[in-house]
Amino acid sequence: MSGATQSPRAWQRMLSGRRLDLLAPDHADIEIADIAHGLARVARWNGQTVGDSAFSVAQHCCIVLDIFEALVPNASRQSRLAALLHDAPEYVIGDLISPFKAAIGLDYKAFEHRLLAAIHRRFAIEETVASKIGTHIKQADRIAAFHEATRLAGFSVDESLAFFGRPPAMPQALTENLSMLESWPANRAEDQYLRRFRALGGS
Repeated sequence: MSGATQSPRAWQRMLSGRRLDLLAPDHADIEIADIAHGLARVARWNGQTVGDSAFSVAQHCCIVLDIFEALVPNASRQSRLAALLHDAPEYVIGDLISPFKAAIGLDYKAFEHRLLAAIHRRFAIEETVASKIGTHIKQADRIAAFHEATRLAGFSVDESLAFFGRPPAMPQALTENLSMLESWPANRAEDQYLRRFRALGGS
């Protein structure tokens, strides 16, 4: 018998019963219920937000979709689905703040990109579509971060302007919603994320 020991695989067991290989993710092992459940329990801003509940990545993704749809009103269903799923890898790897991501370096980004590519494949989002609207998703992400920072994370307006830039004018109803931003409980965030996914024809 050889003395060599086989390296263990980096598996993550999901509540759906799926087992996801984190180093070589297979799209067949990805389920939207696992994504929604995980993202609803991952805190943005390292949990440093006001309110009784953490501000979840699932809620953030719903907000980004709202902003994206305002920025690109004629966006395709695939494009809107890509916006909702833009942070989906965090259901496995968590939400690292940007300075820490930069400190970790390219290996982390490569891992994140592999997982996002598998998620896109699972939900039939063409990479050409995701690439084409990537700039708009990033813009929506920064606009959401501006409002989250000032409303929930204790940033002054000047600090948020320095970090995220001045957000453009949004439709009145969306502007009002952003100005009254409050964290959802995890069960509501999970439910709303799944509702948005299904409204876009996801399966």
